[in-house]
Amino acid sequence: PFLRTSEFLWQEGHTAHATSDEAYDEARTMITVYEDLCRDVLAMPTIVGVKSPSERFAGADETFTIEALMPNGWALQSGTSHFLGQSFGKAFDVTYQTSSEDKEIVWGTSWGVSTRLIGALIMTHSDNAGLVLPPRIAPVQVVIVPLGNAKKMSPEEQSQLQSSLDDLTSSLKVQGIRYKVDDRDYIRPGAKYFEWERKGVPLRIEIGPRDISKGSCVLAFRDPEKEKEFIPLLDIATQVSTSLEEVQQSLLDKAQERLSANVHVHVTSYEQMKNALENDEASSYPGSGLYLVPWNCNEENEDAIQKDCKATIRCYPLTMQGMAEGKTCFYSGEPA
Repeated sequence: PFLRTSEFLWQEGHTAHATSDEAYDEARTMITVYEDLCRDVLAMPTIVGVKSPSERFAGADETFTIEALMPNGWALQSGTSHFLGQSFGKAFDVTYQTSSEDKEIVWGTSWGVSTRLIGALIMTHSDNAGLVLPPRIAPVQVVIVPLGNAKKMSPEEQSQLQSSLDDLTSSLKVQGIRYKVDDRDYIRPGAKYFEWERKGVPLRIEIGPRDISKGSCVLAFRDPEKEKEFIPLLDIATQVSTSLEEVQQSLLDKAQERLSANVHVHVTSYEQMKNALENDEASSYPGSGLYLVPWNCNEENEDAIQKDCKATIRCYPLTMQGMAEGKTCFYSGEPA
């Protein structure tokens, strides 16, 4: 439902400008904003490029896009920004008054992302144990699970546990960390761990009378490859803050490694790509990924390839155009 449904929830913007250059620069700026959002907040790297003329937004002079790669090897368009030229200004008679009091048609942009990003986030990071959320987007960054049966604790132990929880939550609040204390006494600790892991909470703190007597607590990670750590209570807020940044960077690094490993750059012919795609069953995991190839922009050839092997042009990557210099199109043999 996040990727394709009858209705999307959008973040969308439109701007109007006096010059072509201003509008074009605004469209470029907004696709960079979306790229930064995906990378720095969602820990999801993308490839920034422009759409081919046949994939361009109807009526636009240029469509910029960010393309993400999912773990199954399939690309996902994750945001677009359109340089509209004057087409929409003319169609809807949108004008501005110049300094000489003349009326001129505006130059426009349109840009947006949607709830598709939620689906992209889920697919990029989650595992068989449930949701995995980057700390910067997680509603709860650390869950605190008090241990011990209150009915079997002495009044002194109960007081010490509550005092330690108060100190702990105060120190987390000072650090600006979003936390939740799960003090439900009708659920076993193991069930709590499982629940919060499924919800994707990055970190968990376990604290009980034994830990308090040692002046420490346990810090556990949503990442199954990370071992639990015993942290002094006086240092826990600082350590949580550091660990959250490490988790954020680790998720980005893993996603970037997957993207880099699945952009195939050593394709010398169309037949080579076609054979790889034809052997890529929908049920296989992961899929073939992306192919970076020299290309001569030709709509008829683009349609022929799509009919022949169902491959589509995701984008012309903005930072990689120099790689096509001096090469011929892998399909037509014409200059790329």
